Amino acid sequence: MEAQTACEVRHWTADVNGISIHVAEQGPVDGPAVLLIHGFPELWLSWRHQMAALAARGFRALAPDLRGYGDSSVPADTAAYSILHLVGDMVAVLDHLQLPKVFVVAHDWGAQVAWHLCLFRPDRVRAAIVLGIPYMPRGPRPITDSFAKLGDGFYINQFQEPGRAERAFGRYDVATVLKKFYAVEIDELIAPPGVEIIDFLQAPSSPLPWMTDEELGQYAEKFQKTGFTGALNYYRMWETNWRLTPPWTGVKIALPSKFILSKNDVGLQSFGTEKYVKSGDFNSNVPNLEISIIEGHHFVQQENAETVNSEILSFLDKFASEDASA
Repeated sequence: MEAQTACEVRHWTADVNGISIHVAEQGPVDGPAVLLIHGFPELWLSWRHQMAALAARGFRALAPDLRGYGDSSVPADTAAYSILHLVGDMVAVLDHLQLPKVFVVAHDWGAQVAWHLCLFRPDRVRAAIVLGIPYMPRGPRPITDSFAKLGDGFYINQFQEPGRAERAFGRYDVATVLKKFYAVEIDELIAPPGVEIIDFLQAPSSPLPWMTDEELGQYAEKFQKTGFTGALNYYRMWETNWRLTPPWTGVKIALPSKFILSKNDVGLQSFGTEKYVKSGDFNSNVPNLEISIIEGHHFVQQENAETVNSEILSFLDKFASEDASA
């Protein structure tokens, strides 16, 4: 009975930092803890395949809905979505569970949170596995300056104006909005002049090969409840985050880290991700780094779950070996 319970997904909430954070948990409570941090526009559910694989290997998988998402609180103030708030929520969840250190697995916006967790509180992270978004140190100018050069059609630029993307998204049902993002297989998320990005993206008529209509419905139900403003506010804090983080200018991340890059991810060329990862600059900024390049598109932990699971578990196995020999 205990083994069966450990394999079930359990749900709970923690009241931290003045808000409520919902967490999905799977695996034995006394197993090594793995914190899984989702991206945009996702939920804890995006880690369902990884949670099951981790639990089966004796790990305690913890997947929160980030603030603004799912069953977690949705603060009304845009300023409540700074990187300090987001990292603070993860630290508070660990404090709530009295976990001194965890392994971290993250994707998309969750990657930004994970890298900054490693940067701000390396004492709480044992090692990090990050999908899609590499660590880029704070530059001399906000990254929004670079985004501005991509024009008004660039999705992040469209997300900056409060209400703009929400109004555009509102022309479609929630499931269609999500499907348009989940189906992305292009490098540049740039709409033609005068076109909103959500109108430019296409939603296939058939189900996604890696997501059932029932699963899409689960996502849609939560975003129908929360709306998209909380999730979009992450993008609206880019410049503020730059202004909040001067003390960490030039700081490298020394923790053991693994980066998983999908061969067909968004922004490999337009963001310069592939060049940065392969040039050696990334390794310079994260000296204790492994890099794996695998098949897949942006939502690779769902699209190519078996390979991602293998990459995660093979990395974590190294620490189990170290523990055994200690």
